[in-house]
Amino acid sequence: MLHDFKQMTTHDLSDSLKGGVKIIDVRPVDAYNGWQFLNEARGGHIEGAKSLPSKWIKYIDWIEMVDHKGIKPDDKLVIYGYSKEETDEVARRFQKSGFKNVSVYYHFVDEWSANDQWPMQKLERFRNLVSPAWVQQLISGNRPAHYTNTKYVIVHAHYRNRDAYLSGHIPGAIDMDTLALEAPETWNRRSPEEIKEALEKHGITADTTVVLYGKYMHPDNAHEFPGSAAGDIGAIRNAFIMLYAGVKDVRVLNGGYQSWKDEGFEVSLSDEPKQAVAEFGAPIPARPELAVDTPEAKQMIASTRAELVCVRSWPEYIGEVSGYNYIEPKGRIPGAVFADCGSDAYHMENYRNFDHTTREFHEIAEIWRNNGVTPDKHLAFYCGTGWRGSEAWFNAWLMGWPKVSVYDGGWFEWSADPANSYETGVPA
Repeated sequence: MLHDFKQMTTHDLSDSLKGGVKIIDVRPVDAYNGWQFLNEARGGHIEGAKSLPSKWIKYIDWIEMVDHKGIKPDDKLVIYGYSKEETDEVARRFQKSGFKNVSVYYHFVDEWSANDQWPMQKLERFRNLVSPAWVQQLISGNRPAHYTNTKYVIVHAHYRNRDAYLSGHIPGAIDMDTLALEAPETWNRRSPEEIKEALEKHGITADTTVVLYGKYMHPDNAHEFPGSAAGDIGAIRNAFIMLYAGVKDVRVLNGGYQSWKDEGFEVSLSDEPKQAVAEFGAPIPARPELAVDTPEAKQMIASTRAELVCVRSWPEYIGEVSGYNYIEPKGRIPGAVFADCGSDAYHMENYRNFDHTTREFHEIAEIWRNNGVTPDKHLAFYCGTGWRGSEAWFNAWLMGWPKVSVYDGGWFEWSADPANSYETGVPA
């Protein structure tokens, strides 16, 4: 039987933070990260809150998401959002699902965010992970928040699949094949000269704001390249290489094309021409420290102040499978720390929400810390060929972790050299 919710005051909620109550933020994930959609005084979320957007209650597997976040029926919950309506809607759903102790808080905007007395948290580089509404403002000729530039390029990233672009894309977006920036022989980033030429052909200078996104592909259609089923992962791979090259303002659309469609914004079928520029405008690479190659990877393994972080699946890590039909050796780099990507080389579900948006950053950091991956070390993320490693790196970079890189060669390059040792089986 449903009952009225207890309404928490700001002081009640502050006191509850010390008593094991779980705070549930039902606003959009981008608001949770730091974007101020109602011009609230401070962006971000109540310290310790879990992100569970109200739009997710429409999903059949909503209760699985709740369980995935460690929220249990015996927990004491406090629900808050932007409005009373969305707060109550989620609270009622919890009650219908058997949660007995559910309270609501209606004063996040007018009280909690307005007073520095109450603790809040946000994603350090939330500005680089943008919402569909932000992109819509940009292409409509308005000036969205945290944007001061006068030139931008929207990039629909794909791997050898222009049909994905031509079948529907954000209006004004150009397409970019990931092969423009990485070489299929090695799957590593291309040479500085090749990167420069590719960026110039796509109209990108060091001073251009670049907004990247991808389109989700069902795993059954993603066999050509492991990782392509994850939607934005190709966009994030391109974002990594652009930042390495020296593009100063790189943004990624959170949730990619799927989030654009979810918001009901206009879709274009036109083939937008690329407006080439004469000069990139900076030496490449401007940020070489973002990439690690095999010699430095070996130094990191031997160092107590660095870690190679393996963003692969458990079967790949213990050597049951290589993960790729073109990589024969199975195993892992000795000393590499496991940072579980998900079920296989085609997925990054441990880093993604059900709607393809980036997972709550506290949860990703917890995965890493449980495996000894901490921000005080130089971290180089790697996978098989660089895509999954780039996505994990992007999350750490968004969090503001100070020294994070991608080991670009990954298992593909490491295992191709017989002189490099490797391990299999469950680590002792």
